[in-house]
Amino acid sequence: MPFTPVPGRRLLTRNPALAPALIAASERLVDANGLSSAHATFIAEDELPQFERAGWLIREDSQFHWLNEDYADFDAFLAALSSRKRKAILKERASAQAQVEIVHLSGADLTEAHWDAFWAFYQDTGSRKWGRPYLTRAFFSLLGERLADRVLLILALRDRVPIAGALNLIGARALYGRYWGCAEDVPFLHFELCYYQAIEAAIARGLGRVEAGAQGAHKLARGYRPTPTWSAHYIADPGFRAAVSDFLRRERPAVAHEIAALDEMAPFRKG
Repeated sequence: MPFTPVPGRRLLTRNPALAPALIAASERLVDANGLSSAHATFIAEDELPQFERAGWLIREDSQFHWLNEDYADFDAFLAALSSRKRKAILKERASAQAQVEIVHLSGADLTEAHWDAFWAFYQDTGSRKWGRPYLTRAFFSLLGERLADRVLLILALRDRVPIAGALNLIGARALYGRYWGCAEDVPFLHFELCYYQAIEAAIARGLGRVEAGAQGAHKLARGYRPTPTWSAHYIADPGFRAAVSDFLRRERPAVAHEIAALDEMAPFRKG
């Protein structure tokens, strides 16, 4: 979906020769309707040259992704971490798991009762973030009806009643974490459901990475590494375009420095 922060292809053609026509058509739409700009966000890295050749401005940013280095299991992943970070993660997991039962639900195991519970979690999270939850309750039923085998719903239960949950979508090469919510505050449960359980699920499915959404430097300590993302921008007004271009030129080295510095702080053993 266009507003989902997941890198992927934005020029929907199998023939690269048609890409310039798609980009030019976007520019014509902007110009013909008196719009300020057009933006292609979270574009796949191999599409960058197409937008650059068309003269669009390129911006680099980053997300935190967990990368699967052919780990046999979660313990193998832990073995790649420094001793201090490994102990910290084990402590967090033990604390969370001691207080709840955790279940993974997908396919036919998903029921309307599960979606009722997660709907309440979703509403609570959206309200506390000063936003407005935009997905309807019917959306989650449709998701379970039409894409159940691509859904991984991880729930925390207390006395068999869900008190927290994390919704993931299963891709061909990645697990995508999308929403989280809870009915009560349990220390470290967010990290357990959203990050550690997602890692275990990705390893079990042979997936190459976990994309846990935008932002969140706290993911670094949980083994998620800074990964570049890109967007491309067509700005109609020459003066505005020049100003943005100048900003991006000065911002780019800072972004690269931040990614390198964060990666150096990753919890993995050196060497």
